[in-house]
Amino acid sequence: MGNEQNSDAVLVKQYIEGNENALAKLIERHQSKIYGFIYSKVMDRDVTEDIFQDTFIKVIKTLKTGSYSEEGKFLPWVMRISHNLIVDHFRKSKKMTFQRETEEFSIFSIITDSAPNIESTIINSQIINDLKKLIEELPNDQKEVLNMRIYEDLSFKEISEQTGVSINTALGRMRYALMNLRKIIEKNNIILNE
Repeated sequence: MGNEQNSDAVLVKQYIEGNENALAKLIERHQSKIYGFIYSKVMDRDVTEDIFQDTFIKVIKTLKTGSYSEEGKFLPWVMRISHNLIVDHFRKSKKMTFQRETEEFSIFSIITDSAPNIESTIINSQIINDLKKLIEELPNDQKEVLNMRIYEDLSFKEISEQTGVSINTALGRMRYALMNLRKIIEKNNIILNE
């Protein structure tokens, strides 16, 4: 193992000194691990390709500017970069789908396509109708919060005032509602996006 770490460090040093080939070797050595890690989080080949490329663009920039100092821990460093890019990706797609989402899991992240076109808009309106039916299966308190949040676009503060429960309880109900909705979706094998 020490040898592997060592040779990473050697390759990084060679690349910084101008040996372009050293980077190709590093990418080749760790490609499947990094690619697999990204894919396991985003579950989409195109997005994985993009993030994988962005990861190495960042790696190259950092190495070229001489601001790399990881003492031979090349792979964990690259993994951290790709992890941050994955987080950014979800943040961006969440922003596009629901501007005022305060939950860590946006209901719209499971029902929207990041590149809406006429077809996906039609599909989404169909999904929203299906979703209404699925929401009917939830316990009343969860259903109430979910409807207020999604269809009336109320904040958790407003929901808490209207339902007479604390903001935390409203948040909790929303979280359970989303978890249950996910289970119902999985149980019914409903594919909400490709």
